Amino acid sequence: MKKIALSTGIILFISTIIYTNDRYGLLSMAGLNGKGLAAKEVRGDLKLSPNSSGIKIDHSEWSTLLHNYVEDNGLVDYKGFFKEKGKLENYLNALSNQVPTDKWPVQEQLAYYINLYNAHTVHLILENYPVKSIKDINGAWTKDFVQIGEKELSLGALEHSILRKMNEPRIHFAINCASGSCPKLLNEAFIGDKLDDQLNTVTRAFINSENNSISNDNLELSKIFKWYKGDFMDGDLITYINQYADVKIAPKAQIHYKEYDWSLNGSW
Repeated sequence: MKKIALSTGIILFISTIIYTNDRYGLLSMAGLNGKGLAAKEVRGDLKLSPNSSGIKIDHSEWSTLLHNYVEDNGLVDYKGFFKEKGKLENYLNALSNQVPTDKWPVQEQLAYYINLYNAHTVHLILENYPVKSIKDINGAWTKDFVQIGEKELSLGALEHSILRKMNEPRIHFAINCASGSCPKLLNEAFIGDKLDDQLNTVTRAFINSENNSISNDNLELSKIFKWYKGDFMDGDLITYINQYADVKIAPKAQIHYKEYDWSLNGSW
């Protein structure tokens, strides 16, 4: 049994290295640390998860910025964001001072971490004006600059050690990496009360967008489905995608992956 467990651990470690090298260039494994922050797992239907705590986090400032500077097609007006960088920093400071705890319902935790990721990504782009691609920024996903209370962590840690561990694969269509092939940045903040509906909306929109070419017997998918394959029904991509696709996919359809566009998802 020990040999089996060891072999499984080695396979997972190797697959993580392959994944990180493919997407980002080799990430610092030491940087993928959630720092012990509270993160509940989604169990069952997110919509039916109770919120009896009365805890609701205010994301209205972020929502206003998104409404003003993100078009319906997901293109980001970074010049506009730059003019109101102070308001974005006020929002990030407010989030930093609200440290998630186990008392928070899972919807509020998820919305908090998704908004935190997206807001810090926009801020990272602004800090590196006039960058043309997030991949041109050294340590974009590995440097610890995301402040939560007294702790600092990287965008990579926020994604891999917190959000992915919350057992909600739709987060992959909610977080944005400031690039052309990423799921578009929603032009409103995610909030706990309507999070399930928002996640369904962004998932359906991405799957049926030009990022994927879907027919009954052939799929050309975004590399998101390659990088995170295990997060989607343990790798059963066709069954997962069939929940949202406008076209019904045959069980034995061929799967290929598209090249990823890392150019900036907006303009200066």
